[in-house]
Amino acid sequence: MTSLTILDRVPEGLLDTAARDLGKVLDGPTLIELGAGDRAPLFVSVLLHGNEDSGLGAIQRVLRTYADKPLPRPLMILIGNVAAASKGLRRLDGQPDFNRVWPGCEEDEDSDEARIMADVHRKVIARRAFAAIDIHNNTGRNPHYAVVCVREPEVMALAARFAPRAVLFRGLPGTQTSSFSGLIPAITIECGQPGCAANAAAAADLLHNVLVLDDLATAPGGARSALYHTLARVRVKPEVAIGVHSNGAWLALEPELDRHNFSHVEPGFRFGSTNHPMPVEVVDEQGQDVAHDYFVVEDGELRVRQDVIPAMLTVDERIIRQDCLCYIMEELP
Repeated sequence: MTSLTILDRVPEGLLDTAARDLGKVLDGPTLIELGAGDRAPLFVSVLLHGNEDSGLGAIQRVLRTYADKPLPRPLMILIGNVAAASKGLRRLDGQPDFNRVWPGCEEDEDSDEARIMADVHRKVIARRAFAAIDIHNNTGRNPHYAVVCVREPEVMALAARFAPRAVLFRGLPGTQTSSFSGLIPAITIECGQPGCAANAAAAADLLHNVLVLDDLATAPGGARSALYHTLARVRVKPEVAIGVHSNGAWLALEPELDRHNFSHVEPGFRFGSTNHPMPVEVVDEQGQDVAHDYFVVEDGELRVRQDVIPAMLTVDERIIRQDCLCYIMEELP
């Protein structure tokens, strides 16, 4: 049985422990509540996906800064999938996705993990948190960007403090950010690929910035993010193998495909080769498969049918199976 540990101090060794070694310091999902006073706390979640370590690095940097002085405002930290982190995996086989089991989820709602996230959610709302920031990495090559679920001024100003681009994403119920949206300002930040000190530093800079703010009304200098909207989610069909296989259906992806994240690609752009008449499903916001609106298979090649902006492209087979191949975006005015 998975349970939540709640602490009011930084556990010994946490600041110097890599994600893969967290099991030596923590027993599992852990909520750390730090700081005193009447100010609303900042809530930060990290390692909801165990292979995405920039959030842990960011928290370690912030906590080192305030090791010998008080925090500007209280801080609530959720360290999520410790077991998967020890294996360098997004989640373990048989585990639900820790970022799909927050209040509002449609799957695994009776799991231990869903009960844990509901408990954390209640505590954050009860304390009237200043903001919620969920820190993630991409497996593919992506620029830094924020994810928002509502187009509210405080949320957009918070996103603009992190990156010049943001994604408006209303799908996938059960994410941390969607569960808080409309209740407190909430964003996800996507910090590029894991294992990069610069990506952890960028996340830490945002946390330092937000901790000292009195309000979230505006971004510095009136900065704003280019805003993208998710049109559809692209998944490889379960019966289609990834890579060339001698038996059955397969899809061999272009190895440099993830270089095209947040780029405009034109009709005819090649995603890969296949022996299947349509190896992907493309599910729009209404839950409809619109693959034939966006893709065509010609002479054994999977190509796009219209101008599209792909994002979160990955060629990592495990991530493709656990999550998706990419999302299709449009830029909003």
